[in-house]
Amino acid sequence: MSLGQGGSLNGFVPFPANNLWNQDISGAQVDPNSNAIIGFIGAGIGLHPDFGSGLYNGQSMGIPYLVVGAQQAPLPITFTAYGSESDPGPMPIPVNALIEGYPAPGNGDRHVLVLDSSNCWLYELYSSYPNATTWNAGSGAVWDLTADGPRPYTWTSADAAGLPIFPGLVRYDEVAAGAIHHALRFTLQSSRAAFVPPASHWAANSSSALAAPMGMRLRLKSSFDISAFSATNQVILQALKKYGMIMADNGSSMYIGGAPDDRWDNNDLHNLGSVTAADFEVVEMNPIYTAANIPSGPSPVINSFTASSQAVSAGTPVMLSWNVSGASYLIVSPDIGAVRGTSVTVAPSQSTTYTLYATNAFGRTTATINLTVH
Repeated sequence: MSLGQGGSLNGFVPFPANNLWNQDISGAQVDPNSNAIIGFIGAGIGLHPDFGSGLYNGQSMGIPYLVVGAQQAPLPITFTAYGSESDPGPMPIPVNALIEGYPAPGNGDRHVLVLDSSNCWLYELYSSYPNATTWNAGSGAVWDLTADGPRPYTWTSADAAGLPIFPGLVRYDEVAAGAIHHALRFTLQSSRAAFVPPASHWAANSSSALAAPMGMRLRLKSSFDISAFSATNQVILQALKKYGMIMADNGSSMYIGGAPDDRWDNNDLHNLGSVTAADFEVVEMNPIYTAANIPSGPSPVINSFTASSQAVSAGTPVMLSWNVSGASYLIVSPDIGAVRGTSVTVAPSQSTTYTLYATNAFGRTTATINLTVH
């Protein structure tokens, strides 16, 4: 990945090839209720690219992202709303990272997305407010871009569906390269209290059985003729035929997410509005999880969490080691953040309590160890 604001991924596709974001669903079955669901959405509602170039009402269009390297120090995150369902910091998010809606982010979702190219982690914040050396955020999540590790069922993320945001964005670098190799993120006005994998959370605002569950996937019909569209829009429409688009949040119906870029042609993107909901079909939803059938299972087990020494002079390196089973991903806080492997070295300047967080689809387990600095 190229470093910097909106850095090119140079062909890298987040998550393994078999991840649901990257799954070719062009041959998947159509949901039995597809026609009724499309009718409920509104068959005549057109696609709307929720991204572009320049400003609209003083705000950029789309959700920005930043690629950082090993030089970016991790900063503490204080969660203000959904801390119990958020991944703890620190996270390598600089305080000058662009917030959704920049240069005047206002009171919208205020997402911040950062990819760590040196360790291949994705960090996402919702309702983000920077301080001098820290961030406040409503919620946040860490994603291992090399693995399929899920977040716990019923937990939110920086998006209402409990999904990562970045993998579903339309990015200029991939469109310019001629192909999008993943599903797209989109919103609908109404959703019900249910979710479909890969989603893990709902934010219901409708009791209708035809309202979408979070994670519902729409696919552009194979019969839809895209030949009259520009090369740019054909890339987007072809992705909607092969990978579809995944319902990720409540919002304006048929809005697809993307990253802002000065190279977008807004007039050309506007032509996508002639593609309506009637041109899509709902991919078969199985399973659909509701309050009655959410899967349950064992949380991770932390068999040990130890330090090479528990009393040291300031700045002395100490190795923290652990043995964990059943975890999708691990975080050590403070100072370290998301980790792989079975150990990490710290060098505390003052007495510090370190916490190991082990998370999987069924919950989170923690263990602590105190290091005394004398």
